[in-house]
Amino acid sequence: MGSYWYIAGTLFFTVYGQVILKWRLQSQALELPQSFHEKFLFLIRLLFDPFIFSGFFSAFIASLFWMAAMTKFEITKAYPFMSLAPALVFIMGVLFLGESFSIGKVVGLILIMIGIFVTVKF
Repeated sequence: MGSYWYIAGTLFFTVYGQVILKWRLQSQALELPQSFHEKFLFLIRLLFDPFIFSGFFSAFIASLFWMAAMTKFEITKAYPFMSLAPALVFIMGVLFLGESFSIGKVVGLILIMIGIFVTVKF
């Protein structure tokens, strides 16, 4: 059971990175400029934002957890758990970012959970 912490760490840092990036961009009401030069400068400036940097760093940490998980599990058993990321991002998006909630999204996430269960158990 202890090895599942590697998968949980992968999920946590993956979801954190996605949510923090969206939160930071949303909180600053930033949009991607039109010209290539402005886009490039815009993205470089964002890299120096401490929150955005933490999102990128969390992706690196998630990769370390994933490497640890790959030493303990077959990829066909571990990878289905990564399908939990959309469900967790959905919950965080609704709770913390004010994103839309619909019954269709909930049904879709329930189907994903059933798929994970079937894939891992059978």
